[in-house]
Amino acid sequence: MKLIALILAAGVARAAVNGACSVNGTPGVCLPTASCSSGGGKSTAGFCPNDPADVRCCTKTACGSGGNCRFTSACSTGNIASGLCPGPTDFKCCLPAASGGGGCPPTINAATQSLIKEFEGFVAKPAPDPIGLPTVGYGHLCQTKSCSEVGFAFPLTQAQATTIMLRDSTTFTKCLRSAIKVKLNANQFGALTSWAYNVGCGNAGGSSLISRLNAGEAPNTVASQELPKWNKAGGAVLAGLTRRRAAEVTLFKTATSTGAIPC
Repeated sequence: MKLIALILAAGVARAAVNGACSVNGTPGVCLPTASCSSGGGKSTAGFCPNDPADVRCCTKTACGSGGNCRFTSACSTGNIASGLCPGPTDFKCCLPAASGGGGCPPTINAATQSLIKEFEGFVAKPAPDPIGLPTVGYGHLCQTKSCSEVGFAFPLTQAQATTIMLRDSTTFTKCLRSAIKVKLNANQFGALTSWAYNVGCGNAGGSSLISRLNAGEAPNTVASQELPKWNKAGGAVLAGLTRRRAAEVTLFKTATSTGAIPC
């Protein structure tokens, strides 16, 4: 009887939840359907055959700016963003290469994403920011009364808010790429993207910061002197903006071999 029980148990052995799967070549992870849908993924039956009925292969073919969800070991570009994919910690958004073959301008790196998230804060439903403007997610400025342009129902998940933030960030990476005529690495470009995300393309493009960079002055000196000036909102100095500018200066001055522009 014990032998029969062991054989039966072996016959119903289940593959581990969080294990790798693939749907017609699209990489995925075996997850409960509720976990998959809450992270923006799509559940497909038949690709985790030994798991319970509510565990299916979860795939997410779009994340960030031109990325897709896969296990980090299978991300050939090495440009990975957290918080955009359902499942285990090593199932993340694999983005195009930060330079040399990826998108141009490149997707902001992980350090920049973390900085923006820290200072914008997460807001699940539209609410006024410190100067009364309606925002949602990580600093998305609502364009309509209901903020329906974000394409997600409220309350947002943090993964959805990250998707919106990365989508919004392309507005600022594009305007900076057009305005800046000198070479910047990924941290320098990311720090300025955080700044432009906060102050807007018009203010950034017409700033003495960019004119000094384009004039060939030492980038670290320019950033250290110019970024701290942008610490006011509604005419008043805000402690949060002072801290944010200091964090942007620190990121700008952090060395990296990864290039950003020109690209």
